[in-house]
Amino acid sequence: MSAAIADVQNTPDVRNIAINKVGIKSIRHPIKVADRADGVQHTVAVFDMYVYLPQHFKGTHMSRFIEILNSHEKEISVESLESIVREMCTRLEAESGYLEMRFPFFINKTAPVSGVQSLMDYEVSLIGEVKNGVFSQRLKVLVPVTSLCPCSKKISAYGAHNQRSHVTVDAELGENIWIEEIVELVEKQASCELFSLLKRTDEKYVTERAYDNPKFVEDMVRDVAASLNAEPRIVAYVLEAENFESIHNHSAYALIEHDKRN
Repeated sequence: MSAAIADVQNTPDVRNIAINKVGIKSIRHPIKVADRADGVQHTVAVFDMYVYLPQHFKGTHMSRFIEILNSHEKEISVESLESIVREMCTRLEAESGYLEMRFPFFINKTAPVSGVQSLMDYEVSLIGEVKNGVFSQRLKVLVPVTSLCPCSKKISAYGAHNQRSHVTVDAELGENIWIEEIVELVEKQASCELFSLLKRTDEKYVTERAYDNPKFVEDMVRDVAASLNAEPRIVAYVLEAENFESIHNHSAYALIEHDKRN
């Protein structure tokens, strides 16, 4: 009989220092995401999976994170997030667990005049966490938009400088919300939304739309924040806007953080 293989991770640690998060980072895995238009969207996510490690354990069992992902291979989705995080805590004997998956999400958009359709991609993160037995989830969406400078429009005899902007909503959810709803909420408050494909009639429309709707980065975050405040399914949020300036070698930036429970 061969000797039993040692389980080093389960040996005691005498340094008396707990680790807040330990696990695996940046592993790719296929997932299913709820799609308001088509029911489900298949994509590939990059996962970070961590648990809390008490001071008396030397290490965690890294292979179990992979086993959990593979065991849910056919059912990883927004709806299954809580069950996966709780399974992590159970199998790794941890009091808290954290799972984040980052993935591209595609929305079929229709150009405003010609009606041609094209896919726009958005960077999305879904974060699930269990602490003291309580599950919470966050949805993070980066929405690219157009912003046009009100000052430039005001002081110029003709024209105004505009730029592409990134508006990022990191929302703690009380109830599930469509990714598309977050995107639409942001795009409505921009100088103009973006499209992958535009014909000349569409280019004329979006150019004039932005010119008629100028916004500073401060205007952008305040207007989006007002919409987030009015959305009852969002409990708390961190909202960022970054304008990649077209006449400066720097970005303009603004952030609003709000917890409705306070």
